[in-house]
Amino acid sequence: MRASEFIFETQGKLTKRQGESTRGLNLFWDPTRTDSDYTMHRVMMAAAATDGTFVPEMNDHSWFGNDRTAHPYTKEEQEIMKKAYQAAGAGHKDVNNGDMHSKELESTNKISPIKAFKGYAR
Repeated sequence: MRASEFIFETQGKLTKRQGESTRGLNLFWDPTRTDSDYTMHRVMMAAAATDGTFVPEMNDHSWFGNDRTAHPYTKEEQEIMKKAYQAAGAGHKDVNNGDMHSKELESTNKISPIKAFKGYAR
């Protein structure tokens, strides 16, 4: 088998032979054809939530919708991202308004029920 028979992304078109040897091939897209990565994410979430006999109940968009997310850990990384957005001409919004600290909810169990490991004997 030649590599061109199984690596067909660069050919631009699926040949009849490749189509015949491909099982269960589906193409899908979002209605506006603007964000196929996000649509793939949502489709795969829905696929995980059904056994094929019902349509799962879920929103078609989450809180970030058609946006991308970036998650800098430090203020320096946040400043790097701001300059990168500017250089790429991308709009952005700092959802946490500059707050770079992770806070546990009060309901989080912060004490482990497991006894601490004291290390190996020497």
